[in-house]
Amino acid sequence: MAAEESRSLLGRPAPGPGTRVRNKKLYVAAFAAVLGPLSFGFVLGYSSPVIPELRKIGDPELRLDSDQASWFGSIVTLGAAAGGILGGYLVDKVGRKLTLMLCSVPYVFGFTVIISARNVWMLYLGRMLTGLASGVTSLVVPVYISEISHPKVRGMLGSCVQLMVVTGILGAYTAGITLPWRWLAVLCSFPSCIMLLFMSFMPETPRFLLSRSRRSEAVAALRFLRGPHADHEWECEQIEAGVQEEGLNVSEFKNPSIYRPLLIGVALMFFQQLTGINAVMFYAETIFEDANFKDSRLASVVVGSIQVCFTAVAALIIDKTGRKVLLYVSGTIMALSTALFGLYFKMVLPNPNNSSNPDVWATLNSASPGTESSISWLAVVSLGCFVAGFAIGWGPIPWLVTSEIFPLKARGISSGACVLTNWAMAFLVTKEFNDLIGFLTSYGTFWLFSAFCCLNIAFTAFYVPETKGQTLEQIEAYFRRS
Repeated sequence: MAAEESRSLLGRPAPGPGTRVRNKKLYVAAFAAVLGPLSFGFVLGYSSPVIPELRKIGDPELRLDSDQASWFGSIVTLGAAAGGILGGYLVDKVGRKLTLMLCSVPYVFGFTVIISARNVWMLYLGRMLTGLASGVTSLVVPVYISEISHPKVRGMLGSCVQLMVVTGILGAYTAGITLPWRWLAVLCSFPSCIMLLFMSFMPETPRFLLSRSRRSEAVAALRFLRGPHADHEWECEQIEAGVQEEGLNVSEFKNPSIYRPLLIGVALMFFQQLTGINAVMFYAETIFEDANFKDSRLASVVVGSIQVCFTAVAALIIDKTGRKVLLYVSGTIMALSTALFGLYFKMVLPNPNNSSNPDVWATLNSASPGTESSISWLAVVSLGCFVAGFAIGWGPIPWLVTSEIFPLKARGISSGACVLTNWAMAFLVTKEFNDLIGFLTSYGTFWLFSAFCCLNIAFTAFYVPETKGQTLEQIEAYFRRS
């Protein structure tokens, strides 16, 4: 795909009675849906304050060694990868709304297992179940929001998915300062219960209803989402024009209108994880401890706050700047900050021979005494810039774009492939983070992440389409024509 193809897809946005649209109930529906990503954020953030506590716990049946701590942090991504497969099936079979409501079951059951855990294997099972729910959530919520939104606010509402994820992470960090690990799990189970209650009053997406020939329900859903004065029939006709009722055959993946957006979506998820974000966030407290900061939990809260603030900024400006500009800015900031973070560890690690030790805690704690105190600001600034850079672009935008570019009949299976890719890569990065540090040293690992961030920029320039201001039907038509 040539670079010029990735400019704005069509010359003008769709006409329509946009001035008569009322967004109030649309925002309510979006809020109900993003309580799922809030739960997902609590799952991701849970490991950071809990791992140091479980490494020192008195009960030998629950005490984690370095390898078990690595599994506790990363096994959630295996569950999420399985959730991507399950979600891709459910979202097309039972609908977007019901799939999201069903997510609350493994969320609550998983945290219940953790609360009642008597050994490490129960901790693993609880993390796997909450990961399964997170995988389904990460697929269905972007699809639900993109299908109920109109182009003027789709970017903002789509970015709120990532905003609520990082808010959940921050909530887990903050609550983890005062709550013991079992009570923290109790707190983490609440958002999914509230989501189940709220979503029971929200409509199914009009596009799913029309794909099932339920036109009267689709019109009713549009009336709820757009207000009584919008032209519901006009929008319904626009959606119907793009709805293809026939099922998806394997042979159709030879069609560029299906495989090109799929390849772009999978690549976006692949590159998102190769920035190293999940390795950094899963082990945020440990990284600060290894960088010799006394109050590592407070430092993690600061990092989480930065992520929330800059994700909110991205949500506010994305429908004005477009998707690609923010991806460029984000990739550049991350490339520079990971390079600087690697420089910090290069300066504080006295001898590269310690790289033979694969234990991240031992490797980074071998820093030269006194060296870190004089340049500790470099670690703080680098990590803060990395998190801010990720939050403003490569955090929310891959999820947003993958919810926009797939044709309706392939949306479930294509989204499932993207979620599977994202979480499989997240598992590899987080699980092998220790081994990478052992093999490349800590500074070599962060320099490798920096190189991947540079590749992200090049991929954005040549392959990612600009979807700002376009309806989902226009985006689908663009890939059919090209």
